[in-house]
Amino acid sequence: MPVKIIMTWDIAPEHEQEYFEFVVREFIPGVQRLGLELQDAWATVFGSHPQILVGAVLPSASKAENILESSEWKSLQNQLMDFVINYEQKLVNSRGGFQF
Repeated sequence: MPVKIIMTWDIAPEHEQEYFEFVVREFIPGVQRLGLELQDAWATVFGSHPQILVGAVLPSASKAENILESSEWKSLQNQLMDFVINYEQKLVNSRGGFQF
C-alpha cells in the first residue's frame, strides 16, 4: 500500500534566501534521487499553521522506512534544519489528494 511522508516546517527568520536556494538546488533533487515522488507543496499565507507542507509518496511503508533511515536522507534533513524551525514529519497511508 502506498504511503505518504508529510513534512511541515517554518522558514527560519533571516534565512529565507538561503532556504530557497537550498530547496531548489539540493533538497528537491536529493529527495527525488532517493525515490520519493513529490506530490504536495503548500505554503500557508494566513493563519497559525506551519508555513510549509510537503508530501511525498512511496510504494510501501518498508521502502519509506529504509529511506528515512538512510544516511542520504539524514544528511538532507540535517542540511534543511539549518534553514527551518518547527520541523515535523509523519508517515501515513496515502489517500490521494491533500493530507495534513
